[in-house]
Amino acid sequence: MSLKDKYKELTDLASNLGVADLQVREQDNVLYIDGTVKSASDKEKLWNSYGEIDPDFRSADVVMNIEVAQGASTDYTVKSGDSLSKIGKQFGVSWQAIFEANKDIISNPDLIQPGWKLKIPTV
Repeated sequence: MSLKDKYKELTDLASNLGVADLQVREQDNVLYIDGTVKSASDKEKLWNSYGEIDPDFRSADVVMNIEVAQGASTDYTVKSGDSLSKIGKQFGVSWQAIFEANKDIISNPDLIQPGWKLKIPTV
């Protein structure tokens, strides 16, 4: 069985997730998978899939060079009653991640103003 066959489920998932610049090549009994995903959760899905095929990662027959696209974010306009924690919960990210992505706007994470346009990092 070739490595491409062994890891077909993993490479199919990469295709289904829309991995940009996806390259899959087999060289010297190692399968190399390169590309860029839209979010950290997509990268985690790929690693989880790999873990299901080779649970202890002992085969050492895959090298995944998967990057997360930089600058991937969603815009959000702060409403009255919002907090970074509340916004983070809505988008599934930590308030710290929102704060870090918006340091140019937010000086104190406890004081945000309605009407501010924030970048919400994509998970």
